[in-house]
Amino acid sequence: MSKPKITIVDDDRDTRELLAEALGAEGFEVMSAANGLRLVASLELHRPHAILLDVNMSWINGFELCQAVKQNKQFRDIPIIFISGRGDPEDKRRGMEVGAADYFVKPLELDALVKRIRELIPADVAKEP
Repeated sequence: MSKPKITIVDDDRDTRELLAEALGAEGFEVMSAANGLRLVASLELHRPHAILLDVNMSWINGFELCQAVKQNKQFRDIPIIFISGRGDPEDKRRGMEVGAADYFVKPLELDALVKRIRELIPADVAKEP
């Protein structure tokens, strides 16, 4: 059985690497992108089962990127979870408004994040390894 695919979009390399390592250990296949442009380029080739998205990024912020993905018929069904240092209720509200499935504030509660990812991706893919 194939592993669930997660794409991490964060302009901070340390965050991407730490998350990729942690999620890889949980049985996920992890791709990462440093920015929204790289995500858009990779969606066709490596369609993920879920996207973890930072809010503060260069070129396009996470809110705009989430909205763009959700407006694309081909990719709108991919759940997007924000991972951000911005914990303001207004940011969380905006994240949900643009189509996110959830919003986690850094530092991340990894167990809760993994549980939420498994809830969001199709059951036949999300089975424990």
